Amino acid sequence: MKLHEITIKPASGFGTPLKGDTLFGHFCWQAAYDPTLLNGGLDRWIAQYANKPFAVFSSAWPKFCLKNTQYALKRPDLPLSLLFKDTAKSDDRRKQLTERKANSKKKWVLISEDLRLTLNSMKYFTDDDLAEMAPEQATAETHRHMIKSASPSFITEFAQPHNTINRLTFSTGESWFAPFSETASFYYPETELAVFVLLDEDATDVERVCTAMERIGQWGFGKNASTGLGRFDLGESEPLSLPVVSDANACYTLSPVVPESGLYATHYFTPFIRFGKHGDVLAKSRNPFKNPVIMANEGAVFVPRDANFPSNAYIGRAVFHTSKALPQSVVQGYSIYLPFRLEM
Repeated sequence: MKLHEITIKPASGFGTPLKGDTLFGHFCWQAAYDPTLLNGGLDRWIAQYANKPFAVFSSAWPKFCLKNTQYALKRPDLPLSLLFKDTAKSDDRRKQLTERKANSKKKWVLISEDLRLTLNSMKYFTDDDLAEMAPEQATAETHRHMIKSASPSFITEFAQPHNTINRLTFSTGESWFAPFSETASFYYPETELAVFVLLDEDATDVERVCTAMERIGQWGFGKNASTGLGRFDLGESEPLSLPVVSDANACYTLSPVVPESGLYATHYFTPFIRFGKHGDVLAKSRNPFKNPVIMANEGAVFVPRDANFPSNAYIGRAVFHTSKALPQSVVQGYSIYLPFRLEM
């Protein structure tokens, strides 16, 4: 399989986070309507997806092109004691707690195009740090507009109120007519996001995947796409080399994953529950909701048992039997991983 980076440029807010399993689902809908996106059609490749995934999508990660290209990834889900050294004296408990609180806010790590993780030399960043970096690659006009904001954030959460009017009372009310709000996430203007995709070249190529991604961006991704959310423009794509680390003993995941059982000696992750729902025409079906899937969120770390490192560029497994409306549907439980050395 070949690794590619596809750049997307947000053009609106997002009601659904740009996670790998959801991007895979959107691509499958595109392939269902356009059989030319996959050699032999979608059904052929879904039938062998459990043993041979034709595509593995990462979540979308901020991309900064300043002196060189860097990607902002989630801080590995490791104990803080493995990532940060206490500089305070052992008897100065107050300073130790202050440092740990400050370190817990450093949620991001920057890596270069070689995709190599080196825990001992990496620097960690807060949301505010990314907000300070974002204007450096924005245009002067955008920078001028953002100066008016008191405290611009890299990702801003916005709650949009909604209501439905009862035509009998001409007002809101209870039950179906109760006002409610929904949250959307907006990136700093002109932010670019990188999506990493592993492709089986027997199934498709990056040009056709880009075609599908462009259509997804035009029609909208995820929740509330019909009201303008989930829009993005397509940027460039380029092939990347898979990182090779000779002394690697751990895997860092780039999207939510359902790990194989019995293969890992140690694991560190934040649980993520995917309460899936069908889109497109099945959104109006009798039962559009899927069975929940418990996953390890992106940024998880898995240490293979007995140094039995994965032979593929991905880990995880496919998840079936999640839908009553479409029994053959599948959830991407795979994730691209970055090998690295973890000193315990």
